[in-house]
Amino acid sequence: MARPTKWRKIEHIPAIPYFIPSETEVAELPENILKLEEVEAIRLKDLEGLEQGECAERMEVSRPTFQRILLSAREKLADSLINGKMIHIEGGNFTRNICPIRCLDCGKEWKESYENLDLIKNGQYVCPDCGSVKIICVDNCKGKFCHKNCWRYGRMDY
Repeated sequence: MARPTKWRKIEHIPAIPYFIPSETEVAELPENILKLEEVEAIRLKDLEGLEQGECAERMEVSRPTFQRILLSAREKLADSLINGKMIHIEGGNFTRNICPIRCLDCGKEWKESYENLDLIKNGQYVCPDCGSVKIICVDNCKGKFCHKNCWRYGRMDY
């Protein structure tokens, strides 16, 4: 069984999803799709000027994973600039926050994207080991989501 892809934490979602190098024949321009975690890697490393280790910590990934994300982003940007391709920012395996979760039946602990916490609250998300829906936040947030930005998703009642 393949290991699941780890969530990449991002702090910023760009307001503009497209960059177009020309105003003529836009429909015929080839495009590069830049994932949101790739944009975050560029932002942290090249715009904020952080060291690679700091960037990896902020995105909650390993340094080698951060390096792969950054190289992929830079390759797509260079291709777009040199070859006149449109850049479309979308998708990826990202989250705005990562919360520690525990199954009350089997005791398994893992980190989960807060985008899935609404499913957990409604009993629609199951433990990957035992299939139980008795899942709680390890941080014991007492009815509120754990981290900043979570307020948008409402309350969790345990």
